[in-house]
Amino acid sequence: MRSMARALTTPRAGGRWAAAVATATVLLAGCSANGGDPASDDDREPGGEGIAAPVACQADDDKRQMRGAWLTTVRNIDWPSEPGLSADEQKAELDTWLDESVEMGLNAVFLHARPTADAVYDSELEPWARYLTGEQGGDPGYDPLEYAVEEAHERGLELHAWFNPYRVGLQDPDVENLADDHPVVQNPDWLVDFGSEAYVDPGNPEVRAWVTSVIMDVVERYDIDGMHFDDFFYPYPQDGATFDDDASWEAHGGDFDDRGDWRRDNVDQLMRDVHGRIQETKPWVSFGVSPFGIWRNDSTDPAGSPSSGLQSYDAQYADTRTWIQEGTVDYVAPQLYWERGFSTADYEAMTDWWADEVEGTDVDLYVGQAAYRLGEDGWTDDDALSTQLDYSGELDQVSGDIYFSIKSMRDNAGAVDHLLGGHYSEAALPPVIEDPEGEGPRAGAVDDVEARSVDSGVEVEWNEVEDARFYALYRLPAEAAQALESGDEDAYCSALTAEHLVGMTGEPTLTDTEPLEDGAGYVVTALDDYRAEGPVGAIADVRG
Repeated sequence: MRSMARALTTPRAGGRWAAAVATATVLLAGCSANGGDPASDDDREPGGEGIAAPVACQADDDKRQMRGAWLTTVRNIDWPSEPGLSADEQKAELDTWLDESVEMGLNAVFLHARPTADAVYDSELEPWARYLTGEQGGDPGYDPLEYAVEEAHERGLELHAWFNPYRVGLQDPDVENLADDHPVVQNPDWLVDFGSEAYVDPGNPEVRAWVTSVIMDVVERYDIDGMHFDDFFYPYPQDGATFDDDASWEAHGGDFDDRGDWRRDNVDQLMRDVHGRIQETKPWVSFGVSPFGIWRNDSTDPAGSPSSGLQSYDAQYADTRTWIQEGTVDYVAPQLYWERGFSTADYEAMTDWWADEVEGTDVDLYVGQAAYRLGEDGWTDDDALSTQLDYSGELDQVSGDIYFSIKSMRDNAGAVDHLLGGHYSEAALPPVIEDPEGEGPRAGAVDDVEARSVDSGVEVEWNEVEDARFYALYRLPAEAAQALESGDEDAYCSALTAEHLVGMTGEPTLTDTEPLEDGAGYVVTALDDYRAEGPVGAIADVRG
């Protein structure tokens, strides 16, 4: 674990920015998506308090982008590399994944915390996942989710808990080796066998209540940034397999003439329940889903996409379009795992369809990107991922991307380098979560900022701020610093842009490894739980 930096109170030395540092009244408001009007001069107070009402900068959207990757635990795809590693070995591997996430230009990791109705965290409701120790129920000796949240936040990464709501796993080895205290063993009527797999029954109200309670247990006990569902609702079709939910259909389907409509309503109810409970408990925790990329084809439904593949609405009873319209998700990340020009589901056409669906709503759109296809025919060039973003990255409705999976990113360094050289050449803050109380940024100005030259670049340290979840560090060339000092709102917003953003961290220190040759001033802002950016204090000059 990286050491926590001390909070410094030593006065800054003189230099180009000495006047700005010394003049405590020259304190400006931070860019924020939840901003208001700039305060009057009477609101400016000495001591680094900043202006009470932050400026709302249009450019703020340009430095906000989801850049995530799925970190998969099921079948030990990504982590741990194999079951049975010691706690220290698992922690070391996880540290490496988080370090590499930062190096890849990502700002979020989606950890597979509940892969097969089990737990990659300390739970009284479900047994430990067998991918940790090799045996379901085996205690790994630490709490992986707690550790992951802490370590991710220290590195300036969001940590989202990725859940499978209904999947119990494969008959062999998952179902055949369930722990004695597994809820399905205790409630065998919850289980529905489906060919080589097994699921809990979405049509059973007890199951829905159980799944919701498991989710809320994690939301309440862990400082996660998001709760994430993938595409496993009712199972994907399987030759010769029938999902036998006759008992629950007879018991609970009385209000429906069509079993498909009833199944969709079962899933809809879970989505509403989870979203509503999260909003009541921790509204800054985003709730989203990464559905199969086709809702319905336009040949089936005029509202559908220009595609001809499997329809999640009909096959998995996942009515994502309704969730968007109702606002029962905060974001969607459809798995658009097809290349541009693919006749069955063209990437451009599918992205356009999803963009149209979120247009005018409060639901964000992130694109699920197929990093796992790198190396396949048509995906062999280093620009394979960048080519996808060349299109979707230009759409106003697209707020970022999530890659499956992170191991494929590691194994294809050339594709990652291509992203870093183009689309990810500048750092990005995560999207802002809507504050239901509309209070604007809850974190104050960052004061006592000190920047000093070190062998690795410029090390910047500051005092911690109450209600800060993350901090953003900006490197300001002379013209940007002058704009910041001017007090002009437009000039101010032009200073705190993606171009000047060094990065994000959860600690009161960050090193700029690429400082300007002629020196720079540095400012720091605090991001609150909703990732809204607070006001800015004075500019710190670089000490030798």
